Amino acid sequence: MDGQLYHYRDGNGLECDTVLHRRNGSYALLEVKLGGEDHINAGAASMIKLAGNIDTDKMPAPSFMAVIIGVGQYAYQRQDGVYVILIGCLKD
Repeated sequence: MDGQLYHYRDGNGLECDTVLHRRNGSYALLEVKLGGEDHINAGAASMIKLAGNIDTDKMPAPSFMAVIIGVGQYAYQRQDGVYVILIGCLKD
């Protein structure tokens, strides 16, 4: 994907497991959870809060946000726009 992976944590305690930063300047926020609806909801809420604090006058909003899970039956997009993706879907 022509990019680098980073971890993010700020002084206010907001963190993101993985930020995919592409060479073209776009980026995505990714949380990694073992699964379970409560964990997925917590990961999504954390990313949404972080994205809401981004000054989009200085940098673009994330291209997408996703919770990567270990087990589940399918990948989907939540109503809040956050994707839920099975780790096996990332296999080349």
